[in-house]
This record gives sequence, structure tokens and C-alpha cells, in this order.
Amino acid sequence: MTFEIAFVLLSLLGMVIALILDKMRPGMVLFSVVVLFLCAGILTPKEMLEGFSNKGMITVAMLFLVSEGVRQSGALGQVIKKLLPEGKTTVFKAQFRMLPSIAFISAFLNNTPVVVIFAPIIKRWAQSVHLPATKFLIPLSYVTILGGICTLIGTSTNLVVHGMILEAGYEGFTMFELGKVGIFIAIAGIIYLFLFSKKLLPDARPDTAVPDEEVEDGEKLHRVEAVLGARFPGINKTLADFNFQRHYGAEVKEIKTRNGQRFVTNLNQIVLREGDTLVVMADDTFIPTWGESSVFMMLANGKDTEPVPGKKKRWFALILLILMIVGATVGELPVTKEMFPNIKLDMFFFVCVTTIIMAWTKIFPARKYTKYISWDILITIACAFAISKAMVNSGVADGVAHYIIGLSHNYGPHVLLAILFVITNLFTELITNNAAAALAFPLALALSQQLGVDPTPFFVVICMAASASFSTPIGYQTNLIVQGIGNYKFMDFVRIGLPLNIITFLISVFLIPLIWPF
Repeated sequence: MTFEIAFVLLSLLGMVIALILDKMRPGMVLFSVVVLFLCAGILTPKEMLEGFSNKGMITVAMLFLVSEGVRQSGALGQVIKKLLPEGKTTVFKAQFRMLPSIAFISAFLNNTPVVVIFAPIIKRWAQSVHLPATKFLIPLSYVTILGGICTLIGTSTNLVVHGMILEAGYEGFTMFELGKVGIFIAIAGIIYLFLFSKKLLPDARPDTAVPDEEVEDGEKLHRVEAVLGARFPGINKTLADFNFQRHYGAEVKEIKTRNGQRFVTNLNQIVLREGDTLVVMADDTFIPTWGESSVFMMLANGKDTEPVPGKKKRWFALILLILMIVGATVGELPVTKEMFPNIKLDMFFFVCVTTIIMAWTKIFPARKYTKYISWDILITIACAFAISKAMVNSGVADGVAHYIIGLSHNYGPHVLLAILFVITNLFTELITNNAAAALAFPLALALSQQLGVDPTPFFVVICMAASASFSTPIGYQTNLIVQGIGNYKFMDFVRIGLPLNIITFLISVFLIPLIWPF
């Protein structure tokens, strides 16, 4: 074993441990590892920085702004209200109306704003029709994930893998190519949720009684649920060290941790983590003041807090979104490429045009555009490209691929495809989906090259496995959001999510080689 291989393996092991322990944001953890590779001479400065100019990464950044424009248009809030049945209904009937439509929406928009808008509305609706919200919130998160795997823009992971494919010199995915297998996984997953979510998900877990309060001057304080985001300044601190009331003018009454525990006493001793939900008493100015802040992933007080602009703005935002999708799809057709040989009419082109139109027509506030971009995700993606390059340069990718092939040399590429799915899926449950894709991609490329087969099936299986984060609340941001507002425990995700992981695995390993032969 060479020094480079040993150094990269130890660095990757340390990276995975740091991500699991949540010592820093994923972007900074990956950036630290990239700097180590630079210092060791495994990466050149050019290779280290290539990810920051990758089209896939820039496309993700633009899609954050497009999703924000659709959110601020008020279109999503109006859609979910029309989907929710009025009057007496059942869990199955309500899910039948909601889940397929939400999956379709999430195929074209960032998952997080979809869940942030829909979750409080669904919880409030469930209470009004006397159904347990617990039967709807985990399915909400899961169907956004299932919808996201069906298109190139449905999740950042697909765009990351697409960018790595282009960097490796292969032809990337078209807009709906991943839907050839993704749609089957989504349909099977939704049917599974229809049949088993009522039985596997817990009955309603009532919120701890935190009544509204009257303060001395007669002002009313209301109960607000605040899900902590990555930029919350008290992350990894206790309430004793971070004075929440002094910073935000609200008193913490309860903490629901990302592990599913609930605390109403000794709150000052609890260490705060990203994804924890705080139940606070706040006045009417709290949500208007902090609703647009990135320190909270979601704020909910049982009322509508999303903007409701006029119909013209809603329709204009939706038309722009549809034109972006249609344009990127038509732009990939051979006849279009012949008509416009000097312009590459791909998703990158149309998402940039859509973003600029939304900014100049004030669909989202152009002066605040930096607030709507998740910079940590972008840095994670950019560093993922560099880590992937380091695995190739050092020989780690070839070495691990050779070892895996040696263990299963009698079974052929189908077994290797299954092994790659399991490895990628395990990483995505423990760390982050984009970091998982970064670790798996060079391995997939090396496996296909050593076997002498088409690498496309291996690339597709990475997209499916890296997004299939169902078994833990910490693997995917939307799972974290619904955990606190739904009062779920960690094992609730394991109970209903593990079979969904298995369903995704079986369909992927069976269908992908049929659609993209080795």
C-alpha cells in the first residue's frame, strides 16, 4: 500500500467519523479533507477548485432561487390546500389525494421548501378533521424524496452525479432519463405507503400542553415550533451557554431532539443540534421577523405564515417553471441541437435564464438572493468533486474496486451493482447524500472500467441509493423537519423506512441493468 492510498483512506475514515459525530457542517468537514489532500500533493490547486465551477454545482445554486421564487409566489400553499379533502375523510383517502401530487411537484422543485410549506398546513388540517398528523408527515417527506429521483433536477444528488459523469468524459443524463427507473420506485413506494403507513406509523402523539400566555402588559404570547437550521448560532451549545430569549425575544418551553427525545425540564442542560425543534412562547412579531432567516429551517404557529400574492404572480412563476422544464427537455433533442449548434440548450442554460427573469420581475427579492442559497450544500458539492478526484489520483478507487471484484469474481456485474447500492445507501443514511455520491462515484467508475462494461448502470444506481434515505431522520433534511413537528421517535423512521429502502434496492438492482445494459 502506497503512502497516497493510506493517506486518502485514513482521511476519508476521519471525514466519515466527523460527519457522523456532527462536529462541523458537512461543507467544512469536506473542505478540511480537500485541504489535507492539497497539502499532501494528491490534489493540485486546479483540481481542488474545479468543483466550484462545475455546471452541476452552479445549477443547484440557481435551482435554490427558482424554488424560492415559486415559494414566494404563494403557488405551493394554494396547491396543497386544494389537495386536502374538506370535511370527514380517512387516512387512505387523504393520502390518495395528496401523495402522488406532492411527488410530482417535488420532481421539479427543491424538496426542502415543499416540506417547509406543506408540513404545517397538513398538521393543522389533520387536527381540524380529527386525523393523526403522524400518518401524513413522514409520508410527506418520503414522497418528496421519491419524486426527486425521477428527474435530473429533482434532487441535488442527481445533478452532482451528472456533473461528475461530464467531468469523466461521458455523456450525462437527460431531464427524464432517471425517471425510467425512478418512476417505478416512486409508484412502488407510494403504494407501500398507502398500504402500510397507517399500520406502521404511530397514532397521534399530542404536543406537550404549552398554553398561550398573557404577559403583564396584556400582550398575548403564542406557541411556536422552530426547527433549528445550520446557521443557528447556538448549534452545539446548551441553552445555558446560548441565551435564546435575549437573541430572539422568545422563551423556550420544550426541546424535541433529532433523536426523537422530548424535554420539558432541565432545558438549560440540553445541547442544541441542527434539526432540533424548539417549542417557544413568542409574540406576533416573532415569525414575521425570523421567518425569512436561515437560522430556522421552519417556523410554525398553527396559522398561515406563507405569503399569498395575487394570482398573476402565482401563474407567472408557474409558467416560468414549466417553460424551464420544457425548454431543457426539448433542448436535449437531436433536432434542437442541429438547429442551434452554437448554443447548448441544457438545464444549466434554462435555469440561469429563469433565475434572472424571476429576479428582475421581483418574484423573489433580488437584493436578498444570497439568503436563499444553501451555501453549505454548494461547498459540500464542490468539495465532493475534489474528493472524488483524489480517490482516483491516489489509486484508492482502483484498489477498492479490485478488492470488491476479487470478493465476488464469480458473480458478475449484477452483484457488484447490488454491493455498490448498499455501500452508497449506508453512507447516505450516516452522512449526507452528496458526500455519499462523492465517495461512490469513483468506485463506480473503477468497477466498470476493470470489468470492461458500460458505467451507466453504476452511475444510475448511485443516484437511486444516495437519495433513498428513509431509515433515519438524520440522513435527509426533510426527515429532520417533519420529525419535530410530528413528534416522531427515531425508531418510527426505522420501522417504516427500512422496508422502503429494501423496495428501492430490489427495484434498482433488477430494473437498472434491463434499461441500461452492461
